[in-house]
This record gives sequence, structure tokens and C-alpha cells, in this order.
Amino acid sequence: MMKKKKKSDVNFLMQGSLLAIASIISRVIGLVYRLPLTAIIGKEGNNYYGTAYEIYNLILLISSYSLPLAVSKLVATRMAQGQAKNAWKVLKGALIFATLSGGTFSLVVWFGADFFTSKLLATPLATIALKVLAPVIFLVAIAGVLRGFFQVLNSMMPPALSQIAEQIVNAIISIVAAYFLFDYGRKVGTVLGDPNEYAAAWGAAGGTLGTALGSAASLAFLIFLISIYRKRFRKKMRRDHTRHFEGYGSIMWLLFATIIPVLLSTTLYNVSSIIDQSIFKNFALFQGYKQHTIDVWWGVYSGQYRVIINVPISIASAMASSSVPALTTAFKGGDMDLVRSRIHSATRFIMVIAFPCTVGIFVLAQPIQMLLFSDTDPTSGYMLMVGAISVLFYSLSTLSNGLLQGIDRLRIPVKNAAISLVLQAGFLLAAMQFFRAGIYAVILANAFYAFMMCLLNGLAVKKYSGTKQDVRKTFILPLIGSAIMGIATFIVYKMVVVALRSNAIATIIAILVAMVVYFVVMLLLGGITREELNRVPHGDRLIRLAEKMHLLK
Repeated sequence: MMKKKKKSDVNFLMQGSLLAIASIISRVIGLVYRLPLTAIIGKEGNNYYGTAYEIYNLILLISSYSLPLAVSKLVATRMAQGQAKNAWKVLKGALIFATLSGGTFSLVVWFGADFFTSKLLATPLATIALKVLAPVIFLVAIAGVLRGFFQVLNSMMPPALSQIAEQIVNAIISIVAAYFLFDYGRKVGTVLGDPNEYAAAWGAAGGTLGTALGSAASLAFLIFLISIYRKRFRKKMRRDHTRHFEGYGSIMWLLFATIIPVLLSTTLYNVSSIIDQSIFKNFALFQGYKQHTIDVWWGVYSGQYRVIINVPISIASAMASSSVPALTTAFKGGDMDLVRSRIHSATRFIMVIAFPCTVGIFVLAQPIQMLLFSDTDPTSGYMLMVGAISVLFYSLSTLSNGLLQGIDRLRIPVKNAAISLVLQAGFLLAAMQFFRAGIYAVILANAFYAFMMCLLNGLAVKKYSGTKQDVRKTFILPLIGSAIMGIATFIVYKMVVVALRSNAIATIIAILVAMVVYFVVMLLLGGITREELNRVPHGDRLIRLAEKMHLLK
């Protein structure tokens, strides 16, 4: 029995790791293509691009973000009971639901684009980019249902490959389209009297066109895969002797009932960025800051800072997504030991990664901005330094949201997000009013929000699962390992940049040294064990490497 549980745990982390790797690759591709995109559209263009995405992301959350999780929960429950026919019916019902919700909200965004960008976020020219994103909401809704279905089947490869394919198409089209539309916008702006702003706005629209075509490519890939898998699934349905068949009406109601608490949680969890932008831009204008300064600040924040910060956070999002069906299956089966084991493993996995990412971003903040965006403005580097702690808090809070949803405590994250959101808004206003912190107020408010979510969610996970996290191995050892890594990284960077006078070479070498130092220190401290290395893809290679270095016995 114990061997079976260990095997299950290994598979659980394997699948989570696979999705995490795909998320990292996707984020890295997203980061890389933002470099030439930013060079084309500039910080002003990033302001329009980021504003359009704020609205798009919020509507996406409302319309379809919770669909993969709802599908995975409902399908996982039925597959655990051997009800393959009802599981397939859930898939079809979810596709109908996605078509209706995705289609409706696409129309809302298209016709309401001017209101959202002009009235809500005081950035009128972002309307162009937002209208390009409108049909993407429909495409993502359908793709989300298919990804949720594959996750239940412990088949993370289709969602992983679809993510990567989406980003590759997105990257290529975004750069090409931005280049040509930027030039077109300049011509339009010359006629209308403002060539620079119109060039930036149309260039941003070119960037969002990549998102649209990337989503279409991803959906086409998933449809192709589901058509192949359908034949295999029919065999399972033939072996299904369930007498009770669910109607589409009851499935729709179950989807709705599952989606609503998750929807409220994710919306509240992510709506903070909309509130941040609205409060910051309007309050900054009231305080006398120039519109151009505000736009440049927000361009750096949305187009550089958040792009970098979101790379490590995506690992937690992937782990949270993979955790839900696995936890649901164990929870529905009444195996609380397995539930606690999976919560412990997932939390350990995230912390081992989040701590060094936090320290690394803090130490190399300015060099990273210079390397990626050729940005020598100290403000950009300070923004990244101040916000580095957000990586740790957002990683843990994102994961804990998924853990609570996996054990059927769907309302808890909603309550916690609402509390944190109110406190964050107050924090932001206070930081701007009393300390005139400018854009740093937004960054600190974000970190405060994520910290509150960590605290409240963590208490709830402990209460409802009975999990007792190994504080030493989960938090203390990764912190010590990251601190040693940070010192070594700082020293190496300074030595190389003085010797070679090249920030790019120094930064790359420092990052490579950081990875090696952290891996070695964690092995020496016992923060990473042989068993844990076996649970990740290609862990056997890492074990052999560690043995050659005499770091494992």
C-alpha cells in the first residue's frame, strides 16, 4: 500500500513538473519576444499593450479561466467512480458552456472596448489592441475545457505542447505584426496630428494579434489531439456499466456551481491589477505627475517588471493546476494521508524554486533589466528589487488557492481574496498619499496582497487538511541555500563585469553560477534528497551528476 502511494506521489509530481516546465518554456518565449516587441513599440506602446491586457485578462478570468479547473474536478470525480460515459458527457456539456460564455464575453469586449480603456483606465488609444484580443476570449474558453480534460487523464503532454505551440506562434506573429502596424500607425497619426502615440498604439495592436493567432493555433492542436484520443476513450466507455446517466441540464448546473466560487476567487485574486492601475493613474494625475511620466512608469511595470516576475510564478500556477484533479481524486476517495502527502510535496516543490528565484531577481535586478531591455534607468532596476519578494508570496498563494480548491474548500479563497483586496487598496492609497511612493506603491501593494493571501490560505489549508509542513526542509533550508547563492551571485557578477566590462556576459555567468551553487548547497544541507530528485523529469541524470560530484551518498 505504501509503495502504491509513493508511486502515486511520484507520478503526481512528474505531471506537475511537466506542466511547470512547459509553463517556464512558454514564459521564457514570452519574455524573449517582448524584447524586440518593446524595442519596436517603446515604453508608450507597452502602456497601451499592458492596458489592453488588463481588461482582457479580467474578462478572461470571468468567462473561462475557471473552466479547466471545473472540468478537471467534475471529470476526475466521475473517472474515480468508473463513470467514463458521464465523464465524456461532462466534456461535451463544458464545451457548450464555453461556447456560450466565451462568445458572449467576446462580444462584450468588442463593443465595450472604448468604455473599458477610456473611462475605466484612462488610456483611450488602447482600444485598438483590446479589440484585437476580443475573439481570443472565445478561443481560450474552448481550449481551456480541452486542457482541463487532459489534466484529469494524467496526460499533461497535450496541454504542455499546446502552451508551447501557442507561444511560438504568438512570438513570431507579434513581432512581425507590430513592426508593420507601428509604421501604419505613424502614417495614421501624421494625418490625425499625433504620429508617435498612434504608432505606439497600432504597434501594441500588432503585439496582441500574435496572441490571437497563437490561441487559434493552440486550439487547433488540441482539437486534433482530442479527435485522436476519442477512439481510446470509447473503449473505456464500453467497459462502463453505469446505469445512471447525467443530463446536460444537471451537468450545466454542476459546472455553474463549481465555477462560481472558483470564479469569484480567481477574479478577486487577479482584479487587484485593474484596481491598481485605476487608483494609481488617476491618483498620480491628481498629485501632479505628468501623463507621459505615468505612462512610462506603467509601461515599465506592465511590459518589463511583470513579464520578469511572472516567469517563476508560472511554476506555481502549473503546479496548482495539476494538483486539483489529483487532490480531488484522493479527497473523494477519503485518503487523507495521500491528500496531506501531496500538499506537502507540492508546497516543498514550489518553495525550493521560489526562494532562489526571489533572491536571484533581487541581486541581479538592474543587470537583468539591462540585459533584457537595454534599460539603464535605475528606476526600472529598483522596481524589480522592491518587487522580488512578490515571487515568493505569489507562488505560495497561487498554489494554496489550488490546494483549497482540490479539497473542496472553494469558498475559502474567495473570502481570503476579498479581505486581501480591501486591505491592498487601502495600502496603495496610503503609500501614495502619505509617502508619495509613485509606482513603488503599486509594487509594494501587490506584495502585501500576496502576503495576506499566503497567510490566510495557509491557515485554511492546515485547518481543513491537517497538513503539518516540515518548516526546516520547506522554508529554512531553501532560505539558507538561497542566501548563500545570492552572495556568490553578487560577487561573481561584480568580478566578471569589472574584468570583462560586459553586463550581458557577467549576468549570464552569474545566473549559471547561481544555479550550480544553489543545487550544491541544497544537496549538502539535505534540502534536496535522492528520492525527491527521482520525482522530477530526468531526475536520474541529476542523481548521477550529484554522485559524480560526491554530493549524494
